[in-house]
Parts: sequence; structure tokens; C-alpha cells
Amino acid sequence: MKKTLFLASVLLILSCSSDDNGDNNQFLPPSSVNYQINLNLPQFNKLKFPSNHFVDISENGSIKGVIIYNIDNTQYSAFELSDPNHSPSSCSAQTIDGITSTCNCDDGNSYNIVTGQQTSGDGQFGLRRYSVRREGNTLFISN
Repeated sequence: MKKTLFLASVLLILSCSSDDNGDNNQFLPPSSVNYQINLNLPQFNKLKFPSNHFVDISENGSIKGVIIYNIDNTQYSAFELSDPNHSPSSCSAQTIDGITSTCNCDDGNSYNIVTGQQTSGDGQFGLRRYSVRREGNTLFISN
């Protein structure tokens, strides 16, 4: 009985998997985003106020850039700027209007930049989320 219980426990543990790499999007290549934004700099002033966004297209490790949205000064969202439902191309960077990001290709894809969920168009993937942490006047963005 003890052997059977031990064997069942070992099989159960080995069958568990980690969700550390939950991004199985075949359209977007892997990216390594890890940088800081100093909110004291004038170009990031909009991010000091809730309901404002900033699109960072600098060399930050993303594919097309990062959309950063200030939810309430303590919570921020950050997402990949490239449309997650087709391969990166000349038109796959999105345009932001309010809390909606829209793909510039003719596919009709749009997304909510607070939640990352797709709001129109076809596709199975939401926006690729990046982690945002605020410490004082610095935002740390990573994946």
C-alpha cells in the first residue's frame, strides 16, 4: 500500500507543469523586455496621471514597442505593441485611441489596453502582457 501511494505521489508531482512560459503565441517571436522609465523625465509626464498612456518604441527589447497605461497611479498595464494575431510586419504596430489599440493592417483587430483582451476582429490571442512595477517615480517593465 505504501509503495502504491508513493508511486502515485511521484507520478502526480512529475505530471505537474510550470506556467512560467505561458505565452504560446506562434505569431510573436520571444522577446526580452527589462527596462526602467523615470517618470520625472518630461517625455513620460503623461504617465503621472491616471487614464493616460505612453507608447515606447525605443530599443527596449520588445518587438514593435510597448504600450504603457496608467490605471490609477498604483496600477499600470504594459503590452506589446505588435498585433498578437499575425506575424510582425510593416503594418502590425498598433495605433492607440483612448483605451483601444487597433492594428494598422486590414484585419480589424482591436484590443483593450487595460486588460489586453481582444475587442474586435479575428484571432485567439490577447495582447502580450509585460509586468510593470512602480517604485517611487520609476516604472520597471519586464517579462
